[in-house]
Formats: sequence, structure tokens, C-alpha cells
Amino acid sequence: MLTSIAVILLLGLLSGWIFSKIKLPSLLGMIAVGILISPYALNLIDESIIAISGEIRQIALVIILTRAGLSLDISDLKKVGRPAFLMCFVPACAEILGTLILAPVLLGVSTIEAAVIGSVIAAVSPAVIVPRMIRLIEEGYGADKSIPQLILAGASVDDVFVIVMFTAFSALASTGEVSVINFIQIPISIVSGILLGGCTGILSVIFFKKYHIRDSIKILIMLSVSFLFLEAERRLQGYIPISGLLAIMSMGIIIKKKYDVLAVRLSTKYNKLWLGAEIFLFVLVGTTVDLRYAISAGISSVLLILCALLFRMTGVGLSLIKTDLSQKERLFCMLAYTPKATVQAAIGSIPLTMGLTCGNVVLTVAVLSILVTAPFGALCIDNLYKRLLKKK
Repeated sequence: MLTSIAVILLLGLLSGWIFSKIKLPSLLGMIAVGILISPYALNLIDESIIAISGEIRQIALVIILTRAGLSLDISDLKKVGRPAFLMCFVPACAEILGTLILAPVLLGVSTIEAAVIGSVIAAVSPAVIVPRMIRLIEEGYGADKSIPQLILAGASVDDVFVIVMFTAFSALASTGEVSVINFIQIPISIVSGILLGGCTGILSVIFFKKYHIRDSIKILIMLSVSFLFLEAERRLQGYIPISGLLAIMSMGIIIKKKYDVLAVRLSTKYNKLWLGAEIFLFVLVGTTVDLRYAISAGISSVLLILCALLFRMTGVGLSLIKTDLSQKERLFCMLAYTPKATVQAAIGSIPLTMGLTCGNVVLTVAVLSILVTAPFGALCIDNLYKRLLKKK
């Protein structure tokens, strides 16, 4: 295992540095390294690492979402208002609708199988979007109209919505029945996650103000609480739906609001943690990619992904109707809301393990969506934000 960790860190750092030198996002190099050392290629990763790769990716997500919460100002979110709410589900619904229309034609699957495919590829990647939006907030781009905050808020809830939709559609494909309870769980999990994180954030501020402890200890406490949120989500499944990721982000937002000085200090430390977490996240995402599926998929799967992205971008455009954003700013929001990676890596293989006939097709499209959209979205954000957004 130690050798595998060394390989991941060293090759991830090297590839990230090389790609950044040729003006490409470093995450592309990390994903490429993951593909190269995966069990499907050179097989340089110990099985024990592969077995816990899902948990490691979750730890990385915890770090980046806490960092996002500590950077978000509630007053900015209030300023965004209605568009932030619509961005949580309208673009994902549009992408699922596009897949429902196109997948039966392009891939020869049934309507319900198309719905499963659409719910897998419809989730955006917080791991790609969040660090870039935080950078925009720090540099002041789009700050006057709270554009980074709009995308941050929407992307966080988007995943919750899409995963619940995936659960409902995969159950329908497996049993022929879908429970209304699955859809009722969406608003409940969002509200309960926000309340849990908000209350914990208030208690954290009271505790940190009363007891003076080192910031490093505070980070350890917050990480532990965040892991407990995720475990509570798993344990309470079937009883009380809770979004652990939203709880984590809400905790950071409340600390930012109630204790801004501490939030700034903690955010700096989380930035340092992200340096290592980012390497593990994207290299391990790469290890889930089986190029044999991607190569055998053909042009039809790529065409489906690209057309579904157009539906998603249309959904973003609809969410921004009656806002004061310029055409350039709307275009940026559309492009910034395209990258996929983490959710697809997490759920892409589930239909196959469930024994669904569309399992291989779903996995293939999930793999391709990572390879196509993560580079596309990251490149668009990194290269266009200075041209499309105004600096405060």
C-alpha cells in the first residue's frame, strides 16, 4: 500500500506540473496517470488502495466542500436568489430529458434504461467546479453579481438531486416499480442537511470562541464531524434522508457568517490539505476508467454526451432568465456547469453490479463523460473566466 501511495503522489504531482506547464488543467494529468496505473492498464496500484478508493475520494470531497462553505457569504447567496434555486435541478432535468430523447436512438436502449444513463451523467463534479469558483471569489471575478457563489450553491445541491433520481430510475429498471418516497426524499434531505450543518456550525462557533485551541486541532475536529455527517447519512438511510455533503458545506457557511476571522484562517489550512487531496481524488478517478469500454463505445456514446451537454447548457440558460447577467456571463455559467467526474466514478458501475442489462452501456457512457466533460469544463473555466467575467 505504501508503494502505491508513493506512486500516486509522485506521478500525480509530476503529471499535474507537466500539464500546467503546457497551459492545461493539472487535473487532466492526474486523471491520465490514474488511467495509466489502473488495474485495466499497467496495474501499479495495490488492491487495498482500490478497495478504499471510494472512501478516499469522499475525504477529498469533504475537504473541498468545507473549503467552499468557509468561502461563501450568506449575503451573497441571498443576492443570487431564484437562479441559485433553479440551478439545483433545472439543468440536471434538462440533461436527463435530452438523454431520454437521444439514447434510445443512438444506443438502442429502452426508455427506462435511457433514464438510468441520464441520471448517471447528469451530475456535475464539485471536485472540478468548487476549487475554481473559490479561486474566482478570491480574485474577485464575477463578484459583483455573485456568479461563483451561484455556481457553487447550485452544484452542491445538483448532486443530491441527481443521486436520488438515479436511485429511483435504477429501482424502476430493476423491479419495474418506482416509489414516490424516493422523490419526496429530495427536499427532505436538502433541508435536513442544511439544518444539521447549520446547527453544528453555530455550536462550533460557540465552542471555538469559548475554548482557545490551535487551528490545526479545529481542523481535525471539523474533519471528524464531517465524516460523522456522512456516516449519519448512511445509517439513517430509509428513516430520515440527510444530505451529508450539504451539511458539511452549511457548517462552513455558518462559521463564515458568525466567525469570519476564524473562517479565513481555517480556509487557508484547508487550501493546504487540498493540495494532497486533489492528487488522490483525480488519480483515483482515473483508476476507475476502463479504456476498453471507452474505445468500444464508438462515436454514438460521445455524440450522446455532447448533445446531452447542450440540453444541460440550455437548462442553465433557462435558470438565468430575468437576471441582470450579460450574455458573456450567461455563457460562462453554461460552460462552468459542464464538468463531470466524481459522481460518475462513484455510481457508474452500480447498474452493472445490479445485473441490469444496460449495465455495460451505463458504465461506458459514465467513463466517457469523465474523459470528455472534465477536461472540457476545466479548460473553459480556466481559460475564459477573465474574458467573460468582470473583476470587482
